[in-house]
Amino acid sequence: MKQSSSNRIELTDRVFLYSPAGGWGRDVVAAGLLKALSSRHRSVTFFQPLCRQQEGPLRLLAAAAGALQLEAGKPEEHEGVREEVYYANEALSRREIVTKFYDSPAVKKADFALVLGSNHSKVAHPSKMTTDAALSADLQCPVLISVSGEGRSAQEVAESIKACARTVQEKGSKILGAFVSPSPEGIEEQVRIELVDLSIPVWFIGHVEEKGGVKQKALACFRACRAGMDEEELFRALSRPFTAPVTPACFQYSLLRRASEKKKTIVLPEGAEERVLRAANYVLSHDAADIILLGEEGYIKRRAANIDLAFISKAKILSMEDEELKAKLEEEMKKILPLRDEEIAELIKDPSYFGTMLVKSGMADGMVSGAVHPTAQTVRPALKIIRTKPGVPIVSGSMLMCMEDHVDIYADVAIVPNPTPSQLALIASQTCKTAKMVGIDPVVGFLSYSTLGSGKGKDVEMVEEAVEDFKASSPKAPFVGPIQFDAACSPQVARLKAPGNSVAGQVTAYICPDLDSGNILYKAVERTGGATAIGPILQGLCKPVNDLSRGSTMWDIVNTIAITALTCEEEDDE
Repeated sequence: MKQSSSNRIELTDRVFLYSPAGGWGRDVVAAGLLKALSSRHRSVTFFQPLCRQQEGPLRLLAAAAGALQLEAGKPEEHEGVREEVYYANEALSRREIVTKFYDSPAVKKADFALVLGSNHSKVAHPSKMTTDAALSADLQCPVLISVSGEGRSAQEVAESIKACARTVQEKGSKILGAFVSPSPEGIEEQVRIELVDLSIPVWFIGHVEEKGGVKQKALACFRACRAGMDEEELFRALSRPFTAPVTPACFQYSLLRRASEKKKTIVLPEGAEERVLRAANYVLSHDAADIILLGEEGYIKRRAANIDLAFISKAKILSMEDEELKAKLEEEMKKILPLRDEEIAELIKDPSYFGTMLVKSGMADGMVSGAVHPTAQTVRPALKIIRTKPGVPIVSGSMLMCMEDHVDIYADVAIVPNPTPSQLALIASQTCKTAKMVGIDPVVGFLSYSTLGSGKGKDVEMVEEAVEDFKASSPKAPFVGPIQFDAACSPQVARLKAPGNSVAGQVTAYICPDLDSGNILYKAVERTGGATAIGPILQGLCKPVNDLSRGSTMWDIVNTIAITALTCEEEDDE
């Protein structure tokens, strides 16, 4: 089973089943689905992201798998995290669930995975059940829902399905169909009429007696579902094209997985800072990169032990007081910077210069800094020592913006205050390379207060000239500009402001006309739009050095380490 990107999926290999209320109906449907799926796929498995103590559904599905002669795998291969763990730390747990899903041997071997969501809630209304909807998006699953019809009218059943559909769609996934289980007789036609706008199939499953052992229950579920479910209709629903969402948890897993394939060495000059240590521990626990920490070894190990960071022992810790290493780096720095010996000796005391020299000397492949120090302290050594690639006159800074269900990239947000048209075109080219490196299909939009000539002025003319430069240098790249932000991101607005333009409304790489607008834009979207901002990623350097915001979280640092490792991959390929 493969992890999907944000491209359109023509045939899904997984589906998420959840129910907004308690009862046995979800488990009946789950077992029936397992039987139906096994008739079309050689290998089918199941996975439950949130588990409770003594969870019954997994035992039922294991019994159903046995009855179908499917390889069930070890119990832990089908489990995510315990509910109490999830609600204690949701951000960490969502990432852990994604990792467990894709790393599960059972899921890796399977042609199709049935993912089993909740069937109970502490709240009364299904629209509040955002956890399952969020997890379906994290695992890039379209959704089937199971609602109870017991003691309910057709209208109540339909409203429950509609509420679930809204919640799932708000999180970026998609409803493929619904089950009513158990279903009272005589409501089928009215429910379908109520749901006509959803355009989804609805199946009605009769009541199943909870008698006998778990295997007997599984067989009863098979019979009930076969009686109430049209399998051909089910597989038509599962084959509907699906655009997979890319959530922050999903995107981070993708970064770490790809980084682990190359296993680069990243130096962290702020090695004793707690957020940096936690991020390093997480990266090392996923084997995504080798880590060099700068600092005093005894102090770093004590700090790591105090906050229970078990994987820091895998890091290489280098002291800036190591006279032999310091002398070696000073000698190499003298060949690069025309400074007196005493000036070189003073510079090497700066962790940013020390770390940059480790990259320059080949002891590290890249560097991440800035959790404690200002941007200039990270960028200045990189510009002086690493320098730009041949023929590249500027360094720019892009920012990855992880929305709830997709990832965009903005530039320049960090370096060039007032770019010329040719510089703006170069920034766009650099940003396209970064986008491809992290798995984003770059569709470029040159932002302005004008959309394709709707406004005039010197600022618009500058962007128009940049567009022409970019068009000449990157003739195959999809782009639009000048364009206003709303017309760049919204297909509905694009149809009004840029009718007939196939790129407007589809932009993923937003090129800002100056540093003011770029910095304001990403911070506004981050703080008021709920986006996760990753970066800035420095573009144009010979070797990757990336800056952090001093307000960075542990996750920001983890992501930046992974991106830096992937940028090393890009350097190798050039």
